Amino acid sequence: MIKKIKFFVIIQFLLIGCKSDNYSDGLPNIIIIYTDDLGYGDVSAYGKGTLNTPNIDKLANEGIRFNNGYATSATCSPSRYGLLTGNYPWRKDGLRVITGGSLVIDTTEMTIPKLLKTKGYHTGIVGKWHLGLGSGDGVAGSGLIDYNLNISPGPNQVGFDFSHIMADTQDRVPTVYIENGNVVDLDPDDPIEVNFFHQNKHDDYGLPTGLKNPELTTMKWHHGHNGSIINGVPRIGYMKGGKNALWTDVDMADHFLYKAIEYIKINKNNPFFLFYSLQQPHVPRTPHPRFEGQSGMGPRGDAIVEADWSIGELYRTLEAEKILNNTLIVFSSDNGPVLNDGYYDDAVEKLGGHSPSGGLRGGKYSLFEAGTRVPFITYWKGKITPGISDEIISQVDLLNSISELVGAEYKSIDGVDLSQLLIKNKGKGREELIIEASTRTAFRKGDWVMIPPNKGPLISVNVNIELGNTLDFKLYNLKEDPSQKNDLSKIDKEKLKEMISSFVKIRGENFSNIKDLILE
Repeated sequence: MIKKIKFFVIIQFLLIGCKSDNYSDGLPNIIIIYTDDLGYGDVSAYGKGTLNTPNIDKLANEGIRFNNGYATSATCSPSRYGLLTGNYPWRKDGLRVITGGSLVIDTTEMTIPKLLKTKGYHTGIVGKWHLGLGSGDGVAGSGLIDYNLNISPGPNQVGFDFSHIMADTQDRVPTVYIENGNVVDLDPDDPIEVNFFHQNKHDDYGLPTGLKNPELTTMKWHHGHNGSIINGVPRIGYMKGGKNALWTDVDMADHFLYKAIEYIKINKNNPFFLFYSLQQPHVPRTPHPRFEGQSGMGPRGDAIVEADWSIGELYRTLEAEKILNNTLIVFSSDNGPVLNDGYYDDAVEKLGGHSPSGGLRGGKYSLFEAGTRVPFITYWKGKITPGISDEIISQVDLLNSISELVGAEYKSIDGVDLSQLLIKNKGKGREELIIEASTRTAFRKGDWVMIPPNKGPLISVNVNIELGNTLDFKLYNLKEDPSQKNDLSKIDKEKLKEMISSFVKIRGENFSNIKDLILE
């Protein structure tokens, strides 16, 4: 499926680069490396866990490591929307985790790639998309996407010149790669059919399922993932056809790495923007056999080791192609960590003393800090002086910051220009930030975090994570209490009143009008 790969290749980071002898106007390359479900404690440079990530650490130790860097949401689809558009995802009505739904970025919206195209950049995305495809009727899982035709709108219609993606996530059908709107290696005589509402109405629909044929699985499902079995892995949803186009899970990291490297080599003589969106360590965790057992923590840890290796390969490619000094790297994650997210894969049993959350409370899906506070690193060889920042920064700020760095004029409504902080570690970060988790929101201001009342369970039983739902307002001082153990809402009522007032000015009065949590 994947061609033979020379393993001295490179992967990438979100970078924004230096003045180049190759570029008459001095525009830098920009690469965003975006991991999936990587926690604050999963990067060893943060000193919170026991995993070893030497290649990511190199970026952190020779760049700027942000201790208060945030994703725009505690789940995948909203966080990606916020990063690319510079707008809070809760402003997008009904935006939650997408399964088979239509494109959620309006083609008239400004995005990072669209902005950079106005400055002459070539733009590409490789890896996970998870922002919907096609126009359909907006109903998630409606099955209205025809994967046998060119799929539009998609990444190419919101600013990317080149796209090589998976539609949603590795745990969902269709398990195929899509390049510039077309399924790769699709046989027209074996068309693809996808359905997320099949349930078991027709016993003969598509591939065997994890529910009816558990004996055919090599990975056992825990919750939700009992649909079509591909490569021994039961997925969300149902699929038939497209046999020649099916991906091989264990080759996915190599496949995306190869495509990222190929993109860089093709476009190295002109300014480019690459959004490299890794699938690790999202479920199903299927590291290549050469990484099995390297972490001692089972597939989740091994997948992180694999991702770290890929990043090292990218770095070495940039060096070999002599464009490292012309490239700024921004590394981050789409949300916080989760252990059991739908499969039995020993993530809990083999965790040992490792802390994916880095001692923060909560995790993926949560309004507590571990839901959205994530690794956040900028690297630019020869331009960034190594350092550490405790200033607050969010991925929603990247569009405005990049706009300033390349001399564009566009500014989003929610982002802040933090270009000086990203590159020079100078100036103040943002003072206020709305934190989001599946349409539920909380508020950080300075050292304080306020969580408003939200209905729903305190803990998601399936993933064993505290969600931050509460009947009353909660107030925490993160400087004194980073693990959010001490609720100060009854002690410091004036501070609580101040926080609520500031929150409502941004969020509005209907901040508790939220929908039920959806697990990925």
